[in-house]
Amino acid sequence: MSQSTIPLSSPDVSEEDIAAVTAVLRTPRLSLGPKIPEFEQAVAAFTGVKHAVAVSSGTAALHLCVRALGIGDGDEVITTPFSFVASANCMLFERAVPRFVDIEPETFCIDPANIEAAITPNTKAILGVDVFGQTADWNELERIAAKHHLALIEDSCEALGSSVGGRQAGAFGDCGTFAFYPNKQMTTGEGGMVVTDRDDIALAARMMRNQGRDPDSAWLEHKVLGYNYRLSDIAAALGISQLKRLPQFIEKRARVVSWYAEALSPLHEHVRTPLLHDGTDVSWFVYVVRLADRYSASDRDRLISLLRERGIGCNAYFPCIHLQPFYQKIYGHKRVEFPVAESVSDHTLALPFFTGMTEKQVAEVVSVLTEVLAVL
Repeated sequence: MSQSTIPLSSPDVSEEDIAAVTAVLRTPRLSLGPKIPEFEQAVAAFTGVKHAVAVSSGTAALHLCVRALGIGDGDEVITTPFSFVASANCMLFERAVPRFVDIEPETFCIDPANIEAAITPNTKAILGVDVFGQTADWNELERIAAKHHLALIEDSCEALGSSVGGRQAGAFGDCGTFAFYPNKQMTTGEGGMVVTDRDDIALAARMMRNQGRDPDSAWLEHKVLGYNYRLSDIAAALGISQLKRLPQFIEKRARVVSWYAEALSPLHEHVRTPLLHDGTDVSWFVYVVRLADRYSASDRDRLISLLRERGIGCNAYFPCIHLQPFYQKIYGHKRVEFPVAESVSDHTLALPFFTGMTEKQVAEVVSVLTEVLAVL
């Protein structure tokens, strides 16, 4: 048996973070207070955009982007099938249609080469996803969107702190999104952010997150349909404190990645480690390896069970969205539609990964993985 249990993920919460939250709890302003604009301004400055709008989750951020862009009933949005399901669900909320295209085999991000053939008269936008912290080819996505007069949404919920040629993730396209769930690079517990240079999108997001109230309106005056997508000042205080340490988090997580790369090198015939885009600085969200093609999906699933029995947290990342039961029922999707995404989904494995992970823990994970691979 493994000598210890190593979790799949774990947040890094300091005494300073706890003190920041406690300070808000000692005030009468637990929501709609001063910490929200302070957090927003800090994220906007970090990302290099004009506006940041704090919301309750990354899913809420994506939904508000779709609504703010006027995407609605019957409109089509081209996106990736290899992502967390929220990146497609946000279109269904507005009765729009996600049109999936296949992904790049190395980065797992949407393949720009497949997009133009999927454009129809009903296409209104492209929604790309930065997968596991690896950025999509945003320069090419921007070119395609501009050529065809399409909106461009950047789902950077997994990539806060990643950059391409010095340009931060979230700063591409018409608008972008971040998420702050506890397994992310930094956390607010639950929470998300819309980022944009467009005044109209920022205003729409601010109104819709707070039940449709214009920031300058009277109390209880609702100008548009809105939601309770607010982030609390408690969460914002944690976010402000965590954001100050984000560069340290990114550096520590990169170090864990380097330990994994070295430790896994003897297993190169069994396991492929992540490949980086040239010119990209990655802020790692999770550490996902790809098993060799000779392994089946059932082999991968058995591997997960055996690792968990030995105290190693792990998971399959991601099941393809188009093969989720809900999507198959609505749209009739079947296997073989997107062979690259399906093959990646069948072979990927998320290993334990978090900011405070030690080299000893990495060595233990790889040791157990080596033993378990030998019995498959």
